[in-house]
Amino acid sequence: MAATTLAPSRLILASASPRRLALLAQIGLTPDQVVAPDIDETPLRDELPRAHAQRLARGKAAAIATPDAFVLAADTVVGAGRRILPKADTEADIRRCLALLSGRRHRVTTAVVLRHPDGRATERLVESIVAFARLTDAQIDAYVASGEGVGKAGGYAIQGRAASFIRFLSGSHSNVVGLPLYETAQLLRGAGWALP
Repeated sequence: MAATTLAPSRLILASASPRRLALLAQIGLTPDQVVAPDIDETPLRDELPRAHAQRLARGKAAAIATPDAFVLAADTVVGAGRRILPKADTEADIRRCLALLSGRRHRVTTAVVLRHPDGRATERLVESIVAFARLTDAQIDAYVASGEGVGKAGGYAIQGRAASFIRFLSGSHSNVVGLPLYETAQLLRGAGWALP
């Protein structure tokens, strides 16, 4: 990892997501440590998708706060209107999410927080609009059977087989995967990292 003298050499990624790690590698950055913060991700009553993403990203960054490193945290939320779709844990979750998203637009929101060693935090909020084609029962069955949607916000992975469902995307593709790279790079550059 190349860093200027302005930034310390340590960066902690506060995420267990292999996708976020791969996305950082795509822009030439390997965190010094990866720590999965243990926070409750249950939405609050009447909490909207944007506020939910921001609260969780800030909570993850605060949970790993350390005085000798920067902490990068993010949370991605799939929202259909005011509704927050879950991270699908079961086939039934995936099926419900795909049935809801079929033939309509939804928003994918990621909050990214960079916590500085002195306790300050800088952040970005990124939204992308995604439109699904109308899905047949056979398409949903096949996708559920693939297992790809397990653990994914909204029950799908745009970087996988679900790419064939996407008829329209406005905004950052990497945001929908789980980490908006342009905005993340801007946060890191602003803190002194010399990224390629």
